[in-house]
Amino acid sequence: MDKKSKKRLEILRQRLEKQNRLLAFAKQQTDEADEVENVQKQIQAIKDEIEKIKNE
Repeated sequence: MDKKSKKRLEILRQRLEKQNRLLAFAKQQTDEADEVENVQKQIQAIKDEIEKIKNE
């Protein structure tokens, strides 16, 4: 894995942690029903991108 890919993975992992925190807060606040679903979609997109980089 080259330097650029490693840096990208690091950034994606940070984004994933942030999205997981947002998901926890969104589940606590039930005023916006779509918010939980949107955050879950973003988390899945980040995980997919991480897998894509790892498989290169």
